[in-house]
Amino acid sequence: MKKKQIDLFLFSTVGVVVCLVIVVGLNLIANFVKVRVDLTAEKLFTLSDGTKQILQELDTPVEIRFYATRDDKVMPPQLKTYVSRVEDLLDEFAENSGGNIELKKFDPQPDSDAEDSARLDGVEGQSLSLTDRIYLGLAVSMLDETIAIPFLDPSKERQLEYEIVRAVSQVVTVEKPVIGVMSSLPAFGQPPNPMAAQMGRPQPGQDPWAVISQLKQDFEVKEIDLTAESIDEDITVLVVIHPKEITDATEYALDQFVLRGGKLLAYLDALALIDQQPNPNNMMGSPPSTSNLEKLLSAWGLEFNSSKVVADMAFAKEVSFRQGTPPQLQPSVLFVNDKGINRDDVVSAQIDQLLMPFVGTFSGTPAEGLEQTILIKTTEESQLVDGFMAQLSGAQVAKEFTSEGTEHPVALRLTGKFKTAFPDGKPAAEGSTDDVDDIDKEDEPVAADSLTESTTDGTVVLFGDADFLFDSFSVRIQNFLGTRMMSLLNGNLPLTQNIVEQLAGDNRLIQVRSRAAMNRPFTTIRDMQIKAETEYRSKIQDLEDKLQQTQTKLSDLQSQRTDVSQGQQRFVLSPEQQAELAKFRKQQVDTNKQLKTMRRNLRKDIDALETKLKWVNIAGMPLIVTIGGILIATIKRKRTAAR
Repeated sequence: MKKKQIDLFLFSTVGVVVCLVIVVGLNLIANFVKVRVDLTAEKLFTLSDGTKQILQELDTPVEIRFYATRDDKVMPPQLKTYVSRVEDLLDEFAENSGGNIELKKFDPQPDSDAEDSARLDGVEGQSLSLTDRIYLGLAVSMLDETIAIPFLDPSKERQLEYEIVRAVSQVVTVEKPVIGVMSSLPAFGQPPNPMAAQMGRPQPGQDPWAVISQLKQDFEVKEIDLTAESIDEDITVLVVIHPKEITDATEYALDQFVLRGGKLLAYLDALALIDQQPNPNNMMGSPPSTSNLEKLLSAWGLEFNSSKVVADMAFAKEVSFRQGTPPQLQPSVLFVNDKGINRDDVVSAQIDQLLMPFVGTFSGTPAEGLEQTILIKTTEESQLVDGFMAQLSGAQVAKEFTSEGTEHPVALRLTGKFKTAFPDGKPAAEGSTDDVDDIDKEDEPVAADSLTESTTDGTVVLFGDADFLFDSFSVRIQNFLGTRMMSLLNGNLPLTQNIVEQLAGDNRLIQVRSRAAMNRPFTTIRDMQIKAETEYRSKIQDLEDKLQQTQTKLSDLQSQRTDVSQGQQRFVLSPEQQAELAKFRKQQVDTNKQLKTMRRNLRKDIDALETKLKWVNIAGMPLIVTIGGILIATIKRKRTAAR
């Protein structure tokens, strides 16, 4: 018996020692061989193919200097964890660069050489108090070129890989492509109003839109006036934002730009919210403006509906446009998900959600020689509605909604050989008083320098909305430790950058940028809500109409007869009218009860699913662990009993 106990003790001790040796050995090996298992659906913690391609194409050493405060007394705990995440990613960059990325890590203590180096690189410390400052940024340099990321915001962790690889791409790019931006809106910002300051009412200026700031990081961006009659030869991509009241001469300039091989990205709008000006005589303000490129689209075989916007119940959510007002369902404010996004195109393949308010639609068949690719579309649960009514009352649009069963394109790409929209050459300037006979004009030859057809395949991308580029619909801007930080709300800006990147001839950053804006929406719950709303919408509308009719009859009955007695006015109804009044009041109560029941049923399935998900999240894992423990204990007991 004693011998058996000694043997068991020895074997147990040996077993523990052996396990200890194995664990220590595995840790030593892991220090030299790094293996990462990424279990996220989007593979967020694995370098994208675009990043690997950029790193593998490096042929000149690139240095990354990472500055992070290591003092535990100063560095907040959440930032310490994020420092480790950044270091892991930078190590992967170095491993995939073929030795062309040299990583240096610094701890910028006060009054140290590391702090001086950080400041020279443009990485500024963030103040936590009067005495404490923290550093969490990096600088990427090659030869004399240096790109700094002053602060790595933990809330933008999804964009971390993109920010770093973009900095690497910028320092190795010798010459940036030139991008032109033409807009009727203040996309480049506005300076402070000097007249208002003189009157004692200073008004701060407006910063450039986030989309302009982002484009400037990757390209040389030029502002083009909306009245321009020619486009500079060095511009490769032209972005047109809400070309309100564009002249024929400027449309001709766009036409010639496309025919000579330029790439055009145009954002039209059927109801531009951001161009709605305050009106002292109208609380709603002046009517929102519209924009179109009618002559160009006609030549390309298309038409843009600038008189109606599209409502889509599959993409609708409750929103509020004015502070203090309750949110209401807005079928014309589209939260476009994967049902409306082209997953087969590289620029939109990894975009998961877009916000497009009051969108216009395209129709028609592309002209001969042109090929159309739809990038964004509505579902069949959509309907074209009046823009003014859609803005005035989303609830009314939802109430009267009737699906047309048609998918409407709201963003598309045209490729191929384009023909001019101005076969007679450059149009005369507006307001010209030249008296030219129509017959003579027909015989007049087209100007020699006026192109009539492109010689190579061109590309034009068209959107039916310009609002979604505005900051309020695309980004959240906050002040973090004294620094103006921007975080993405959706894929609006990444999609725009992807398209410009593709048109400019470089697709490598598209995968990384798109992945940075990915969300994980509860699509199952949303689909159930749409199904329930479709089922109950007509019933609820019938009951509401019935209630309205009942209330109207009650009002009519109460206003039929009056009696004036002792200077006071009171109602006098006949017995028949009183019986009818009681009947309608009972009908009103019954209708209200039915409406409450209908609305309760509308939420029943959704609430049941939410409850199920809560139980799975709260009790599911503990239950699995408990069952696993019971099974292991049972198996162990059976083995012990067998001995």
